[in-house]
Amino acid sequence: MTVTTPQRTSKAVLVAAWAVPVLVTGQFALVAGVPIAVVLIGSLRRRTHRWWAAALAAVYAAALVLWLAGPSSAPSLSKYLSPVATALFTAVGVVVAVAVSRRAR
Repeated sequence: MTVTTPQRTSKAVLVAAWAVPVLVTGQFALVAGVPIAVVLIGSLRRRTHRWWAAALAAVYAAALVLWLAGPSSAPSLSKYLSPVATALFTAVGVVVAVAVSRRAR
Protein backbone atom coordinates (compact mmCIF):
# COMPACT_ATOMS: atom_id res chain seq x y z
CA MET A 1 0.00 0.00 0.00
CA THR A 2 1.38 3.37 -1.00
CA VAL A 3 0.72 6.43 1.09
CA THR A 4 1.26 9.75 -0.60
CA THR A 5 1.92 12.84 1.40
CA PRO A 6 0.30 16.02 0.15
CA GLN A 7 2.65 18.49 -1.45
CA ARG A 8 3.29 21.58 0.67
CA THR A 9 2.80 25.10 -0.59
CA SER A 10 6.03 26.89 -1.35
CA LYS A 11 7.17 29.76 0.83
CA ALA A 12 7.15 32.11 -2.16
CA VAL A 13 3.43 31.54 -2.67
CA LEU A 14 2.74 32.02 1.04
CA VAL A 15 4.69 35.28 1.19
CA ALA A 16 3.09 36.52 -2.03
CA ALA A 17 -0.40 35.70 -0.77
CA TRP A 18 0.18 37.70 2.42
CA ALA A 19 1.87 40.53 0.50
CA VAL A 20 -1.26 41.31 -1.53
CA PRO A 21 -3.42 42.71 1.31
CA VAL A 22 -0.39 44.50 2.78
CA LEU A 23 0.40 46.20 -0.53
CA VAL A 24 -3.21 47.19 -1.18
CA THR A 25 -3.64 48.61 2.31
CA GLY A 26 -0.32 50.42 2.00
CA GLN A 27 -1.51 52.18 -1.19
CA PHE A 28 0.58 50.08 -3.59
CA ALA A 29 -2.33 48.40 -5.40
CA LEU A 30 -0.70 48.42 -8.83
CA VAL A 31 2.44 46.71 -7.49
CA ALA A 32 0.19 44.01 -5.97
CA GLY A 33 -0.03 42.50 -9.44
CA VAL A 34 3.40 40.92 -8.98
CA PRO A 35 2.48 38.81 -5.91
CA ILE A 36 -0.87 37.99 -7.52
CA ALA A 37 1.05 36.58 -10.50
CA VAL A 38 3.22 34.54 -8.13
CA VAL A 39 0.10 33.13 -6.43
CA LEU A 40 -1.44 32.32 -9.83
CA ILE A 41 1.68 30.55 -11.04
CA GLY A 42 2.01 28.70 -7.73
CA SER A 43 -1.63 27.62 -7.91
CA LEU A 44 -0.96 25.71 -11.11
CA ARG A 45 0.63 23.00 -8.99
CA ARG A 46 -2.08 22.85 -6.32
CA ARG A 47 -5.60 22.20 -7.49
CA THR A 48 -7.12 23.45 -4.23
CA HIS A 49 -5.54 26.90 -4.66
CA ARG A 50 -6.80 27.50 -8.19
CA TRP A 51 -10.22 28.86 -7.22
CA TRP A 52 -8.74 31.15 -4.60
CA ALA A 53 -6.07 32.46 -6.94
CA ALA A 54 -8.62 32.95 -9.72
CA ALA A 55 -10.89 34.95 -7.38
CA LEU A 56 -8.01 37.18 -6.32
CA ALA A 57 -6.92 37.72 -9.93
CA ALA A 58 -10.51 38.51 -10.96
CA VAL A 59 -10.85 41.22 -8.31
CA TYR A 60 -7.51 42.70 -9.33
CA ALA A 61 -8.32 42.55 -13.04
CA ALA A 62 -11.73 44.16 -12.53
CA ALA A 63 -10.25 47.04 -10.56
CA LEU A 64 -7.45 47.51 -13.07
CA VAL A 65 -9.77 47.47 -16.10
CA LEU A 66 -12.21 49.89 -14.48
CA TRP A 67 -9.35 52.27 -13.68
CA LEU A 68 -7.78 52.08 -17.15
CA ALA A 69 -11.00 52.11 -19.19
CA GLY A 70 -12.96 54.58 -17.11
CA PRO A 71 -13.00 58.34 -17.42
CA SER A 72 -11.03 58.69 -14.21
CA SER A 73 -8.27 61.22 -13.76
CA ALA A 74 -6.75 59.30 -10.85
CA PRO A 75 -2.96 59.03 -11.23
CA SER A 76 -2.77 55.53 -9.76
CA LEU A 77 -4.88 52.48 -9.02
CA SER A 78 -4.61 53.12 -5.28
CA LYS A 79 -6.00 56.63 -5.68
CA TYR A 80 -8.78 55.30 -7.91
CA LEU A 81 -10.03 52.70 -5.43
CA SER A 82 -12.69 53.91 -3.05
CA PRO A 83 -12.37 52.99 0.63
CA VAL A 84 -15.03 50.31 0.14
CA ALA A 85 -13.19 48.84 -2.88
CA THR A 86 -9.91 48.93 -0.97
CA ALA A 87 -11.53 47.11 1.96
CA LEU A 88 -13.04 44.52 -0.41
CA PHE A 89 -9.73 43.99 -2.20
CA THR A 90 -7.91 43.67 1.12
CA ALA A 91 -10.53 41.25 2.47
CA VAL A 92 -10.25 39.02 -0.59
CA GLY A 93 -6.47 39.09 -0.24
CA VAL A 94 -6.66 38.06 3.42
CA VAL A 95 -9.12 35.24 2.63
CA VAL A 96 -6.82 33.90 -0.08
CA ALA A 97 -3.77 34.20 2.18
CA VAL A 98 -5.53 32.32 4.97
CA ALA A 99 -6.72 29.62 2.54
CA VAL A 100 -3.20 29.18 1.16
CA SER A 101 -1.73 29.15 4.69
CA ARG A 102 -4.19 26.52 5.87
CA ARG A 103 -3.37 24.33 2.90
CA ALA A 104 0.35 24.72 3.51
CA ARG A 105 0.37 22.54 6.60
